Formats: sequence, C-alpha cells, structure tokens
Amino acid sequence: METATNHEEKLGSTINLTRDMQGEALVMMVDDEALVIELTQAFLEDAGYKRFVHTTQAPEAIAIMLRERPHVVLLDINMPHMNGFQILERMRANPLLQYVPVIVLTSADDPDTKLKALELGASDFLRKPVDASELVLRMRNILAAKAYHDFLAYYDRGTGLINRQRFLGELERTLLEADTAARMGALLHIGLDRFKQINEALGPVSGDEVIGEVSRRLRGTLQAQAMPGRRRGDKPFAGRMSGTEFAVLLPMISNQEHPARVAEELLRALARPCQVGGKDLHVTASIGVALFPADASQLDDLVKNAAAALQEAKSAGGNSCRFYSKELNVRAVQRLNVEEELRRALERGELRLFYQPKFLLASNEMNGAEALMRWQHPERGLVAPNDFIPVAEESGLIVPLGDWALNAACRQMQEWGVAGLRRVPVAVNVSPRQFRPELSGVVGAAVAATGQADFLHLELTESSLMGNPTAAISMLGELRDLGMRLSIDDFGTGYSSLSYLHLLPLHELKIDRSFIATIVPGKGEAVLVDVIIAMAHSLGLTVVAEGVETQHQLDYLRAHGCDECQGYFFSKPLPATEFAEKYLRGA
Repeated sequence: METATNHEEKLGSTINLTRDMQGEALVMMVDDEALVIELTQAFLEDAGYKRFVHTTQAPEAIAIMLRERPHVVLLDINMPHMNGFQILERMRANPLLQYVPVIVLTSADDPDTKLKALELGASDFLRKPVDASELVLRMRNILAAKAYHDFLAYYDRGTGLINRQRFLGELERTLLEADTAARMGALLHIGLDRFKQINEALGPVSGDEVIGEVSRRLRGTLQAQAMPGRRRGDKPFAGRMSGTEFAVLLPMISNQEHPARVAEELLRALARPCQVGGKDLHVTASIGVALFPADASQLDDLVKNAAAALQEAKSAGGNSCRFYSKELNVRAVQRLNVEEELRRALERGELRLFYQPKFLLASNEMNGAEALMRWQHPERGLVAPNDFIPVAEESGLIVPLGDWALNAACRQMQEWGVAGLRRVPVAVNVSPRQFRPELSGVVGAAVAATGQADFLHLELTESSLMGNPTAAISMLGELRDLGMRLSIDDFGTGYSSLSYLHLLPLHELKIDRSFIATIVPGKGEAVLVDVIIAMAHSLGLTVVAEGVETQHQLDYLRAHGCDECQGYFFSKPLPATEFAEKYLRGA
C-alpha cells in the first residue's frame, strides 16, 4: 500500500520535471501570420524552449497535432478557411487531443471572444501583441498544471510507470507512425509468475514493494537497451497494465531478433533475488511478444496476440518468452535453451580449448598456436563455435567464458612446461565485451598464478580497439606492462583509423580470412592483402594470415612478405593432447 509520503515524493518528482520543461516541451503554434509565429518563437527560445512545430494553414493543424503530439498549443482565433474556435472543438472531441493545453493568442479582446474560447476548452487567453514575460509565465504555469494532470490521469501511482490508458494511447500512435514509415516494432506483454503466493505469505505491503522493484528493473533494463541518438518517440518504454502485468513497447526494431534479446535481458533482470523485509525473494516473469506489422497492425489485434503469447509462456512453466509467430517462437526457445545450457556448461566443465598451430613462412617452422573454444555437449557432442559464440556475445556470457579461456590456456601452458615439452606462445581471443578496465586484472591474476606471461598472447578485435581509441591505448599499455604480446585480429573487417593505429602498442596484425579467400589462381594480385602487409610492416608489426587453405595462397603470401600463417592447409584446431603429441614432443 502506498503511503502519503511515497505519493508526495512521486508527485513532487513529476512536477519537478517542469523545471526542465523548457528544453523538453514541444510547443505548437497555429497562426496565419508567419511573422507572429517567428516573433513568438524568438520569445520562447530566449526563455529556454527548444522544440517547436508550427503551421500557417489552419486546416492542417489537427493532423499535425496527432502526428507530433505537442505539449501545449498557441492558437490564433481569426484565420481563413478554419478559425481557432473550430480547431478547439475538434481537439476537445478527439480523445488523443482533448487534454492538450491551449493558450489562445488573438488581437480580439472582447469579452464574448474570450468567453467562447474558454467555454470550448482553452486553458488561457492572451491578447496580441503578446508581452514576452507574461507569455513565459503563463506557459510555465500551464505546463506545471499539465504535469500534475498527466500524473493523475496517465501514471500508475504505485510504480511511476504510465498506466494502461496512456500506454495504449502511445501504442496506437506508434502503430500509425510505423504504418506511415513502413517500420517494424514489438509489443512485449509481461506477467509475474506465481505472485499470488508472495501476497498470501507476506502480505500486500511486501507485494507492493516487489511490484515497485519490478518497475525499477524494467526501467533500468530499457534505459540500457535504448540506442543513443534516437528521438524520444522511438525509445522503448514500459507501462503497468494491471496488478501483476506490465507491457513494454519497442517502437522501432532493427530485426526480428531484437525483441528476443530485450526479452532475455528483462527475464534475467527480473529473476535476480529481490530483498523485501530482510528476505531474498525470487520473482520470475513470463513474456509474450507480438510484432507489428507482421503479427498485427491494429491495436486490439496486437494486444490480443501478445496476450496469447504470454499465456503460452506461462503454460510452459514461466520464466520464459514466447512469440506469437510460431517460427520466431521456435527460434526464441532454441536461443534461450542454448543460453541456459551454456551457463551450465561453464559450471559443469564442458568447455574445451583446441589449438591451431601457426607457422613461419620463411622456414615452415611451427612457432605458436591460437587457442579456440569448443563445447563438449553431453548429448550433442562437440558443438562448433558458430553455434554458441554469437549467443554468448549477445547475452554477455562471453565475459565469463573469455575469462575461463584465459585461465585455461595459462594452466595448459604451465602443464606443458612441467612435462618438459617445447614451449611456444599461445594466443587467446579477447571479445569486445571483455575489453574493459577489469581485463588487466583478470590477465594479471592468470599469469601470476601460472607464470606464463612470456607465452600468453592476446588477440583483440579491430572493433573493440577502435570503439574508443584513447581508452584502448591506455588499456593496451597496462597489458603490455604485464608482458603480453598483443595482436589485432580480423584486420580489415572494421573501421580502423590509421591516425590511431600507429599509436596502439601492438606487436602483430592478423589479416582476416575473407581477404585470404580472394587469393585464387588466375585472379592476379590480391591488392588489399598487399596493402595490409605493406602498411603493417611500415608500422613495425608482424603480419599473420589466417584461414590459409591452399598451396597457391601460401605461395602468394610468402612471395609478398607475409610473416606467419595458420589455417586448415596446415592443421585444423586440435585437442590439447593431440596438439602436444604432434608439435611439442621431441623438441
């Protein structure tokens, strides 16, 4: 149950939004005189307002309002074709516009005109020419009143999320925009699993605390998912639909996998223990997903389809996501299963490292290896990385998997050294998600425990280094100080800035296999390969070609100065024992 203090805090925070309204509020001006619009906008810009839409054609006003959804309208009365009174009547008759505040600005100041404007729903009345300070004061008061009204009418008082009425209104507007712009979106219907048990066991006050925590986690997850640069109406948001049901709208999705990833993040966030009254409560949720326009383009149909998908998720036992579309549903279920099994694989020790040798082109001598992860599934056998690495990347599991690989490679090298085998450096891949400030600590601990700093090499992707070159320079410096040899992997597939590349403390550059595949008999020069080799050598870097599969590719790379290579032409990745037997014994 919400206390008076909680209510006041929520209401106070809502009204305090008006302090920043100048920057956020969308002001619409309807006046047949362009000069009046220009002067009024200048007044408001001086006061800090930044967002405007206007028209001198009165018949267009309602359509623009429905499309833009202004926070306040400044409306002239005497206009050709359609006057301000007619616009007011149409606004108040439209459920989507009936509560939008209107300030009438007109040169007519007779009592009848003013009275009629107020009777038709005008919020305020100002005579032209308008005094700038008075206009700004009236705007501030009206927006404060609107914030208060919106809180009472459109927000759920227990969570601060928008309520069902407001959510459905925003959903309807989004569907209209999506139809016009021919874009995709998704509706996620979320229901808490077995929440009734919490209410019965701990009481409604504890239940309300759980609901509040659920809403905070929904908001936090969506904020993390929001892409920077998108306009406000394109960002995801959540609403409370009923006691234990919520909804999330993704107004714009890049592909059909997008809502599946968001649903996974939401399920993980909601499944974390929730502390109430000193106790850890485990609350899970079910999610039903319907896409628009694929599953429906009309409001009622889309809501119905998402609800049907939610019921299917609950019938499956909860803590899961289901799509209304059968095809996407199968893919989503498979993806969630892979992720859950992968988490268990890490706990159960089902992961393995295989080793692919690297060779010097000048002497054909094996001079190192790359450690590559494999999954020894108890039922499906050896799982190829393409079947689980993408899921690990998108879910964030790649971080613990990558940390495991670093430690496993160091332990393996230590075992080879204790056994008296030949020592060669082993390269371990570092994913973009791993490339974070904590990485040097993880690497430092791994080499300190095993003494393998001289033999552990790190391969970092081009995209992770160039995402923030300044930070990359600092982090690479820390790794180099630990004794690491550093390589930029899959070079040529990203967007390297040459102005930063020469500043990175790298030792090696690996040419992506897609470029090596262009080296075929009869094709002549592989110009990009030649350029990459020459550029790398000019920067003092060793050049490694990966994915070498033919004698012709090997001969070409040797003739053009490539230093090292690896690929199936020499050897596929091998288990540790087989790699040691073939390449490390007897040396």
